[in-house]
Amino acid sequence: MTLVWFTLLTLAVFFLMEGVAWTTHRYIMHGPLGWGWHRDHHEPHDKTFEVNDLYGVVGAVVGTGLFVVAWLTGLWWIRAIALGVTLYGVVYAFVHDGLVHQRWPFHWMPRNGYARRLVQAHKLHHAVQTRDGAVSFGFVFAPNPQRLSAILKARRAERAAADLPAE
Repeated sequence: MTLVWFTLLTLAVFFLMEGVAWTTHRYIMHGPLGWGWHRDHHEPHDKTFEVNDLYGVVGAVVGTGLFVVAWLTGLWWIRAIALGVTLYGVVYAFVHDGLVHQRWPFHWMPRNGYARRLVQAHKLHHAVQTRDGAVSFGFVFAPNPQRLSAILKARRAERAAADLPAE
């Protein structure tokens, strides 16, 4: 094992984790099985902790479990995977919980740049407080907020048109 291969695998897993997170967020957290844990994250509240935080605990257990398996087997590639998963979890905590939801002891709101785009994209995700109809399920890589806003606007128009009585 070389440091280069270890680093490349760690980075590959880190970037792949955004796809895992997107899929998990879209189909589990917003799905019929996971919405029970995720619902309070979409509802206004003043609690320090949310039931939704259990997803972070699950991620931490997976990352820790991978490190244990790597330690027991001595396999470098499992250690690299564990590190990639863990690094994604750390970045997620800072970006999603810290920057977007301001769950850290100080408040900073970016005025421009990519950090601002992340905040805007996730705020648009929270514009929908139900299980269905949300946009932007990623956590670290944010789609264009103007595009997301247009999608939400079109969905609202479709729902409004569907609710109108037939003439």
